[in-house]
Amino acid sequence: MPSFAISFDAQKFKLKFPIKTDIEKLCKVAAATKSYLDKGAQYDAKVIHSNTLNDLGISPNKIKESLNFICLTYQQDLQANLPSRLLDAGFITKHFDFIRWQPDVKHAKKLSKNKNLLINLPSDKILMTKYYIHEAKAKKVKSEQYTHALYALPKDESDLSLEQAQLEHASLTRFKYTKQEILKGVIDSNKLAEPLIFLSREDLESSLLQGTVVADINGDKKVFNVHRNNGIAYDRKVKPYEQNRYWYFKQVDGILGYGKDANHKITVIPEVTFAGDINKLGLGHLLFTQFDYQHHSEYKMAILADTGGAFEDNLYQLDYLSGSYSGFKEYAKANKHLPDYISVWFMLLK
Repeated sequence: MPSFAISFDAQKFKLKFPIKTDIEKLCKVAAATKSYLDKGAQYDAKVIHSNTLNDLGISPNKIKESLNFICLTYQQDLQANLPSRLLDAGFITKHFDFIRWQPDVKHAKKLSKNKNLLINLPSDKILMTKYYIHEAKAKKVKSEQYTHALYALPKDESDLSLEQAQLEHASLTRFKYTKQEILKGVIDSNKLAEPLIFLSREDLESSLLQGTVVADINGDKKVFNVHRNNGIAYDRKVKPYEQNRYWYFKQVDGILGYGKDANHKITVIPEVTFAGDINKLGLGHLLFTQFDYQHHSEYKMAILADTGGAFEDNLYQLDYLSGSYSGFKEYAKANKHLPDYISVWFMLLK
């Protein structure tokens, strides 16, 4: 794979376009991500690291320092009633180094069959897909229209921590059944887990794919987020409806990104959050990106605070949290102007 390389130093990095970022939202995601990183590698060694980027001087502490600086600067400007200095090109080039991310084109080409976005992947830009928070009508009781349950964690695991469950995984319901078996009714017929809500098949698939659903239950909106899965990897060669990975869900207070268990997940916000391969890159990077639209370009800052099954061994793609929508058509209409490829830099506090 192509190596990561410093393409610019701070003194020569001339910003040509305006910076368009909601700094208040960026700070909220930065603070939530730093709080997770503060748990340390002993809590989640899979993502609290910077393995791929160690040679560039990036460490978990440097990542945390960069996130902390974002909030410190935001709060100082807010108290002084000043415009955000983080939108000023001179300020950020003074305080940050920029490390260019070159995509893993070689690996992407191996997976590019019938995938035009990968076939056309530039050598100097990252593929930017988009994800959204799915909004759906739901019912508390199964009906002809709402036929598929969103299940809570199975009863034999409901009182177990993630660590306890891993020790007992051979006997647990969660690991026994594929998604296809669950869709045929094995959980329901044996009363192995409590249904949280009932959805249409289309809304169930969107919830499983997106990881979060805002459910409208007779006008009362509740948020449900993935809790734990059945241990089967997402297969990028298989259509979503035919996958065997299955997620059990939990009701939560807000939109959540990464976390190894539902009790400790990062609160994320649209337009300042990216999902990506945090197993290789590490969690929490502050990313500086260039969005080239049809008639103009602009820079955006966001936090690498989420992941997904599609990001296993994937160093050519990011997924942009774009907003909340009731379905793909609404999402596609609202986001059709967004580019498919973006330039990306890691921002590192000097």
